[in-house]
Parts: sequence; structure tokens; C-alpha cells
Amino acid sequence: MYTLHIGNKNYSSWSLRPWILMVERGIAFREQLHAFGPSFDARNAAKSPAGKVPCLHDGDTVVWDTISIAEYLAERHPGAWPKDDRARAWARSASAEMHSGFGTLREICAMNCGIRVKLHSQPEALRKDLARIADIFEEGLQRFGGPFLAGREFTAVDGFFCPVAFRVQSYGLELPKASGAYVKRLLGLGGMKRWYEEALVEPYRDLPHEADMGRYGTITQDLRKPATASA
Repeated sequence: MYTLHIGNKNYSSWSLRPWILMVERGIAFREQLHAFGPSFDARNAAKSPAGKVPCLHDGDTVVWDTISIAEYLAERHPGAWPKDDRARAWARSASAEMHSGFGTLREICAMNCGIRVKLHSQPEALRKDLARIADIFEEGLQRFGGPFLAGREFTAVDGFFCPVAFRVQSYGLELPKASGAYVKRLLGLGGMKRWYEEALVEPYRDLPHEADMGRYGTITQDLRKPATASA
């Protein structure tokens, strides 16, 4: 059975991507969660060559980076990418763009599932990121008929945009109607509800992540279980 090494569910957008793909596609795996902090060494704890999570172990095979994990799983589990070649090409392109882009969204709206934030402002670069994401959502939904980005089934491209759904929820980001409905669809998935519930009860905090929260907005709600430990 696979073992998927992940970081804190409250913070780790990268870990969410393969985790939700495996959960929603019914791919069995063991989860190994590692709390972020100065003592965390992914090279040793997760046997990750890059020193980061997520990292997938399949026996002696180690796969790191979310794109590589998605491709590895797709080679072994039909449906991880869309079956239609046009939809598959589009889904891979959209996933790669998410993987490498949207730096302003990542900086200003760092993933923190358990808080609600009122941003001080939305700079033009953030508005451009949100507009491009809306374009991707609406193109996929229109071209392939929904309810997911590349067609009727949840595939890896949806997994790559699941962290955006949590960011929209946490920061009150506005999207056009069709894109907003898609975000709600993602948040309503069983796997997303499970991730969110488990993120809220994590007892630890990572101080660098927490420090970022106040830079760009005001925290209006903290829905998390009180911390019992800090990193």
C-alpha cells in the first residue's frame, strides 16, 4: 500500500493536492502527517530527496513533487487524468500553470483553513491571479460540460485547484458565478470536508505561517481548536 507523507492540514496546500486526488479516486493509502517546525527534516522523516512534503512511497519507490505524484498515480489508476485526450491535455496544462504560477495569491492568501480574514486591500496582481483562475474554471466547465473542470469526474486537475477553494473560503475572495459555484462544489466533497475537519482540530501552530496571517489582512475568526503546542 502507498504511504503519503504530508504536512499540517491547516497549512499545507501542496499536501492537499495528492491527498484529495487519492481520497476522491478511491486509491488506498496510509497517511503520515508531519507537523511543520524547525525540527522537521523531511529528508529523514519522509525520506524525501527534496526535503519537502508531500512525498509518496510505494515500496522502495519514492515519488516527490505533486506533478510527479499525480503522473505516477495515473500510470497505475485509470481516471486520475481525464480519459479524453483533449481534456487530458487541457487538464495537464491547467495543473502545470497552477503548480508554477499564481505567486501573488500564494503570498497574500497563504492557506490556513481554520481562519477567516478581511484583506487590507486587493492589489492589481492579486486581482489578475483571481481573474486568470476564473478563466481557467469557466473554460474547463464550458468545454467539458462539468461538473468538474475536465468533465463528469473528479480528476487531478480538480485536486490541483482544491487549495484555491480553501483560500476563497478563508479570505472571502469573490469569483464570478460559475467559478464560485465550482468552488462550493469542491468544498462540499467528502474528502474536502474531512480534510477541513481534521485541519481545525490540529493542536499545533507553525509560527512562520502564523506570522504571515497579519501582514495582509485582519483575522476576523479563528475556528481552530486552541493550540497545545507551537513549532
